Amino acid sequence: MSKDLDDILRRLGELLPGPAPRTEWDASIAFRWRANARRGAAGGLQAVRHVHRIKLADLRGIDPQIAKVEQNTRQFLEGRPANNVLLTGARGTGKSSIVKGLLNKFSSKGLRLIEVEKNDLVDLPQIVDQVAGRKERFLVFCDDLSFHGAEDGYIALKVALDGSISTTSENMLIYATSNRRHLMPEYMAENLETRYIGDEIHPGETVEEKISLSERFGLWVTFYPFDQDEYLAIVGHWLKTFGAALDDKAREEALQWSLQRGSRSGRVAYQFARDWAGRHAKKK
Repeated sequence: MSKDLDDILRRLGELLPGPAPRTEWDASIAFRWRANARRGAAGGLQAVRHVHRIKLADLRGIDPQIAKVEQNTRQFLEGRPANNVLLTGARGTGKSSIVKGLLNKFSSKGLRLIEVEKNDLVDLPQIVDQVAGRKERFLVFCDDLSFHGAEDGYIALKVALDGSISTTSENMLIYATSNRRHLMPEYMAENLETRYIGDEIHPGETVEEKISLSERFGLWVTFYPFDQDEYLAIVGHWLKTFGAALDDKAREEALQWSLQRGSRSGRVAYQFARDWAGRHAKKK
């Protein structure tokens, strides 16, 4: 009888959610949220061993955007009111790099980063529970965020941004990047739902629903494509970093490179500079 009881208790123990994995808080300044495959089981924060060390000074052509996000982050670190941030606009212009640069600049003041995949946003209450008692200040970072409907992560994020009692913590903000201003695809048919009442335009319910998520972010920061001069200035900066120079030949190839890629973004400029320097710079 005792053996049967022990067997039953063991099986029940396997079904019950286990404790959250121990977080190595001193191992890094950045962490990734790892959801537990077992339903109902606690996930954990995994320390990132090799953090991208980009500096804000390396980001060119986006000074106004940097200033807005940096000011908001300073307020947060000083315990003053601050907003959740949505960075949207042209691809490769430095949206996620700003967040990484802020982490490197302010990690000594207690700033920490938690990267969360879109599908794991349903675990935001667990994340809050694990960081609520910490003295550090945490940015929950969702990179390249977009939804295609009322997914679980979409609903969880709306609840968190609205300030639900179970998903708020004074030492945590949400910073997200997206190429879409409203985080969801927009279709022509949705505009047909628009109604005209007198001289006023009233968007349809579908459009209103899509706007309702993005407007929950207190601070919007928009990024725009670079013109040719801005693109070449970024190329020149990275070439100098890699020990090369923007001479006439490099300039010509940089412009050809951007045409082939169909973009004059900071990312394209960085990739060209790495390629050029790798082929032409003196070996260290």
